[in-house]
Amino acid sequence: MKYLKFLTFLIVSFCLFNHTASAQLDKIPVGKKLGEPQKVEEEKPVVLTDSIAVKALVEKNNEFITNIPSEKVYLHFDKPYYAVGDTIWFKAYVTSVQHIPSPLSKIVYVDVISEKDSLMESIKLPAINSTAHGSIPLNNLTYKQGNYRIRAYTKWMLNFNESYFFHKTLPVGNSINKDVITHVNFNSDRSDKSVKIKATLEFRDEQNMPLVNKRVNWEALIDFDRAGRGRGTTNAQGVLAVEFNSSSDVDLSRGKLVTNIELDNRTVETTFPLEKAAPKKDVQFFPEGGDLVDGIPTVVAFKAIQTDGLGVSASGEIVDSKGTSIAQVESQHVGMGKFSMTPKLGETYFAKLNFPDGSSATYNLPKVEAEGVGLSVNGKDPENLKISIKINPAFLAKHQNKGFYVVGRNGGIVYYAAQSGIRNTEFTSTIPKMNFPTGIVQLSVLASTGQTLAERLVFVHRPDTLNMQLTSDKQSYGPREAVKMKLDIGNTAQDSSLGNFSVSVIDETKVPVNEDKETTIWSSILLSSEVQGYIEKPNYYFHDVNEKKLDDLDLLLMTQGYRKYKYSDIVLDKMPNITMFPEQSLAVSGTIRRADGLPLANGRLLLQIPEKSFYKDGTTDDQGRFEFTNLAFEDSLQVVVNARNNLNSENLMIMVDGEPFPSIVQNINEADELLNIDSALQTYLKNNRMMNSTGFLLREVAIEGRQARKPSHRDHAALTGLSMQPDYTIQGSNLGGCNNLLNCVSGMMGLTYVDNMLYLSTVYNSGGRVPVEIYVNGMPVDVTYLYGVEPTMVESIEIFKDDGLTGINQRSNTMGVVVVNMKEVKTEKLTAQQIKELFPPSNMLTFNPKGFAEERQFYVPKYSGPRTSMQSQDLRTTIHWNPMLLTDQNGQAEFEYFTADDKGTYRVVVEGLDENGSLGRRVYRFQVE
Repeated sequence: MKYLKFLTFLIVSFCLFNHTASAQLDKIPVGKKLGEPQKVEEEKPVVLTDSIAVKALVEKNNEFITNIPSEKVYLHFDKPYYAVGDTIWFKAYVTSVQHIPSPLSKIVYVDVISEKDSLMESIKLPAINSTAHGSIPLNNLTYKQGNYRIRAYTKWMLNFNESYFFHKTLPVGNSINKDVITHVNFNSDRSDKSVKIKATLEFRDEQNMPLVNKRVNWEALIDFDRAGRGRGTTNAQGVLAVEFNSSSDVDLSRGKLVTNIELDNRTVETTFPLEKAAPKKDVQFFPEGGDLVDGIPTVVAFKAIQTDGLGVSASGEIVDSKGTSIAQVESQHVGMGKFSMTPKLGETYFAKLNFPDGSSATYNLPKVEAEGVGLSVNGKDPENLKISIKINPAFLAKHQNKGFYVVGRNGGIVYYAAQSGIRNTEFTSTIPKMNFPTGIVQLSVLASTGQTLAERLVFVHRPDTLNMQLTSDKQSYGPREAVKMKLDIGNTAQDSSLGNFSVSVIDETKVPVNEDKETTIWSSILLSSEVQGYIEKPNYYFHDVNEKKLDDLDLLLMTQGYRKYKYSDIVLDKMPNITMFPEQSLAVSGTIRRADGLPLANGRLLLQIPEKSFYKDGTTDDQGRFEFTNLAFEDSLQVVVNARNNLNSENLMIMVDGEPFPSIVQNINEADELLNIDSALQTYLKNNRMMNSTGFLLREVAIEGRQARKPSHRDHAALTGLSMQPDYTIQGSNLGGCNNLLNCVSGMMGLTYVDNMLYLSTVYNSGGRVPVEIYVNGMPVDVTYLYGVEPTMVESIEIFKDDGLTGINQRSNTMGVVVVNMKEVKTEKLTAQQIKELFPPSNMLTFNPKGFAEERQFYVPKYSGPRTSMQSQDLRTTIHWNPMLLTDQNGQAEFEYFTADDKGTYRVVVEGLDENGSLGRRVYRFQVE
C-alpha cells in the first residue's frame, strides 16, 4: 500500500520539482560512475539518435523498479562472535523497495562458509511476515577455531549480483581442550626485489601461562615453496622470534607459517596465514563527479588501503610534472582523505605519500580530460543539498544549448528531477533534503540521451527512522533477578505503529563489543547493501553521530561505487536476466518420462511425506512436468513421489529437479577476519572455558605399539618409481571444513587451478602451462574427477615435483605428480534386501529434499531467588534472545528475563522495523551489582 501511494506522490512531485528547477538549470558533461575502491568501472556511453524527455526517463526508471523490485536480507545476531560449542541465534529481515517488509519471498537461505571458501552448511527458513529466525549450533565435530562468514539471500536475489547478498564475518574461537593459546605479530622490510618478514610468536597454555623453554620447529611455506625453516626455544615469556625472506612479487596471501611446539607428551601444530604479514599499499583517487576536467576546480577524494583490505594513514603532497607542489594531503579516516585542485590539460599529476611504517611511494592521479563537467555537492546544511555544476569552455562550445538533466535517486526510485539547457559555464541549485528519505542519494547529471555525465553519492539524514525508547523497571539489578523492560517505538508519521523486532541481551563484561565494527540494521540496509566494495567499521557512521562522522561518511561515498541499475540500462530497456522467481513455499518439481524417453503427458502421481502422514495428488502436463507447491516440511524428512497408478507404470522414470545454489566467491569482508582469535576473544573465551570446565572432551591417549601401515603411493606398481619421500604430504585430517577436494588442493598446498587445469604453483607462476598428472588410488584421473572425491575419505595427498623413474610426465606431457590415497573401506556381503534397495522401482522415487531447518528455542531460565550452594553457576553470555518482539497499535511491547550470576554491564539491543518500512535500533545498558 505504501509503495502504490508513493508512486502517485512521485508523479505529482516530479512535475513540481521540474517546474521550479528547470528555469535555474544550466549544465552538461562527460563522466564516469564512481567505482569501488579496488576497481573503477566506467559507464559506457548510450548510443541513441534521439533524446529522451526527463519525464519519460523518470517514468522508465520507476517502471523498471516496479517491475523488478529488489530485495534485501539483514541478519541480527545475538552477539558479534562465538566459540566452538555455542549456538548462533539470529533473525532475518527481508525488505523490498523503501525498506517495506517484502511481500515477494517466503523462504530465506542462510549459508555458513569457512575461511577456505568451503560450504559448512546451508539452511532454509520460512519467512513469515517478511521475517525469519533460526539458529546454528557450532558443534565441535564440524567447527574448528577460525573465521567463518555468513551469507543470506532469497532465491529472487539469485537473479542479481552476489554483492546484493547479506555478508558478515563471524570469528569463532575455541576453549575446549585448548592445548596452546597463540598470538603472532608480523613486521616486514620491503624492497624492490625482496621482503624480509619478522614474526614474534607467543605461546601460552590453557591457563594463559607462558610456555617457557619449549622447543618449536617452524616452516614458512609460500606457494608450495619453503621460504624458511628453523628451530628455536621459547623464552621466559613464552615468545619465539623468527624471520625469513621472500621475493617481493610472491603472493603472500597463499602462504602460511607452520609451527610445531613440543609439549610434555605431544606436539601441537599451529598455522598462521601470511596474508597480513607484509601487506602492500595502494592508493586510488576519485575526483568528485567522476573526472578531472581541464580548468574545473575539483575536490579529489583518495583511499589508501593495504592488500589486506584495511585503510592505512597517508600524508604528503600533490605535485605536477615539474615537481611543483599544488596541494597538501593527509588522510582523515581509515586511509581516506581529500584535497582540492584545478587541473590543467596536458599536465600530469602525482601524489608523493608517506606511511606510518616509514615507507613512501609515488602514485599517478587520473588523466585530465579536455572537456567535461564537474559536479560538487555540499550536504552540511541540515535542510538542503547544495549542488554546483561547472562546465568547461571546450564542452560548452561543443554542446551549446543542448539539454541535460539533474536526477536524484534513493534506493533506485527517482525523488527529484529537473532539466535545462547548456548555456553557461556554471549552475548552482539547492535541493531540499525533505524530498528524500533517509539513505544514500545518487545525484546524476545526464545528457538528453540518458548518458551519465557526472555523478555523486551523498547521504541524507531524515527524521523518518523510528524514535525508539527502551526503559527498564530499575537502573541496577542483583544476580538472578527479574528484569522487566518496555519498548516504545514512538509516534510515527504513518497510520500504525505495528512493528516487528528482535532483542538481544548480553553480558558486555564478558562479551566486549566494538560498536564501530558492528553490523547493524542501519549500516546494512542503508549503506553496505547500497554500495560496492568492503566498508571498514560500517557502524562508525551511525552511532554517536557528529560533524566529523558525517564528513567521513561523505568521504566514504566519494570512494565507493553505487550498486543500483545504470541509467543506460533503463533507457535501453535492458532488463536483468530473470531465471528465478520469488518462492512462496517449498516445492517439489520434476519430469516423468517413459522408458523410450518420451514425456508422460497427463500422468497421475502422488506425493507423500510418510512421517507427517501427508499426501497430495498431482498430474503431469504435456511435457511430463509436475510441480507440488504450498509444501512445508522439515529438513531431512523422506519424501516419496509415486507414479505407479499409470498404464505401463513399470516403464516410467521419475526425475526431480535440483536446486540452484550460488557459487562461493571470495569473501567481500575478508579484511574483517581476525589473525589472532585467541587474544582478540580472550575475555570471552576465558568465560567460555569456565562454562565448559565440567564437560571437556576426553583427550587422545597415545598407546605404544606397532602402527598400522597407512596407504601411500608405494602400494601401487605404477607409482613405485616415484621418490620414496614426497616433496610434500598433506594428511586427510587436515582437510577439515573442505567439502570439495578440488578446492582443498587448489587452495592450501601450492597448487593452482586455472581453466579447468591443475598446475604446480611454482611452474604456473614461472610462466609454465604444463599441468600435473593426478592419480587416485593408483589410477590416473582427470582433474574433474576430484570434484567427486569425498575429502573425509582421503587418507593423504602426496605431491611430487617430478616423476622420478616412472616416466609418467613424459608419457602424459605433464609436470609433477599428485597422488591421492584413499582410506581403506571394509566391505561386507550385501543382503538380498540391501541389493533390492540399490535398485528401487523406477516408477517411485524416495528422496530427502532440502526442507526447513529445525526450530530451536532459546533457553530462558526462571529463578525464584538467589543461587544456593547446590545449584550450578550461571555463566551465560547471551542473557536473553527474543526474535519475535511485536509492538501493538500504540507502538509498545514488554519483555522480561532474569540476570545471571556474575556482576557486570548488560547491553540490550533491539532492532527491527515497522510495517511501513521505518527502521529502528536502540542500545540500552544497565548494571548487575
